[in-house]
Amino acid sequence: MSAEPDDLYKFVFRGLLAEEALDRAGRHARQHGIAIDAELAATLSIDLLDDELVSSARSMATVYTAIAAFENSVRSLITTVLLEQEGEDWWDRCVSEKIRTRSESKQKEEEKFRWHTPRGQDPIYYTLMADLVSIIRQNWSHFEAYFPSIEWAASIMDTIERSRNVIMHSGLLQRPDVERIGILIRDWIKQVGA
Repeated sequence: MSAEPDDLYKFVFRGLLAEEALDRAGRHARQHGIAIDAELAATLSIDLLDDELVSSARSMATVYTAIAAFENSVRSLITTVLLEQEGEDWWDRCVSEKIRTRSESKQKEEEKFRWHTPRGQDPIYYTLMADLVSIIRQNWSHFEAYFPSIEWAASIMDTIERSRNVIMHSGLLQRPDVERIGILIRDWIKQVGA
């Protein structure tokens, strides 16, 4: 028994209406492999921007997610290790004055804009990836159990930072760069743990 053209039309039309109703209800749509919150997209007026530019930016959103999570996991590792081994005042005792001054200056500058969400509550959230490498290097005896060498850790972080900087300045990474990030993050996690 084959469907009549009218029945097929009704079936497809009901499906489109159901999709539209789900979107209006706030369903997270999937576009380019990324879950898109329809309400958030509307709040940001994404529909008013150029489709090609939005598509390119969305392709980098997943890469940004991986890099941001990686960077904050390094901050978490540093904080956890130094807090356990050096105590509550680890920031003052284990981080160079140059890094502390720059981070605390950025934090104070941000505090002037009380209407805006801050990066974080702790000064480590105001560090650069290069600063994180320096903190590990300065406290190598506490981290050598986690890494085969400081050069290994620095190489991974330097390479990921290079890609991070491209994305943070609205650039697009090519596939080999994205694949490299994935390999480096997997290597880091296998070595250091989650």
